[in-house]
Amino acid sequence: MGKLRQQGDVLIFEVSQIKGKKRAKNHLAEGEATGHYHEAVGEGVLVLESDGEMYIDAPNGATVTHQEHKHIELPPGKYRVGRVLEYDHFAEEARRVQD
Repeated sequence: MGKLRQQGDVLIFEVSQIKGKKRAKNHLAEGEATGHYHEAVGEGVLVLESDGEMYIDAPNGATVTHQEHKHIELPPGKYRVGRVLEYDHFAEEARRVQD
């Protein structure tokens, strides 16, 4: 697995292959309370989804934006999008961190 990048609760991993269908928007995650969102933008950038996994195809690189976080730059490549998990030891379960 390649380099890991993080913006808030979104994790971005370099990968060699991606799959899926194009999403209507390039949003990677949306906040429940604020309406803010993480978005991949740039020339030719596609966000794909397959079996609950999300991918970024950035043939010319991409910028990941969010209203409350510093932008991050992705070099040309393919990426898998994940989310930060938190573990509740009392409930003995993991859940996604929400912005």
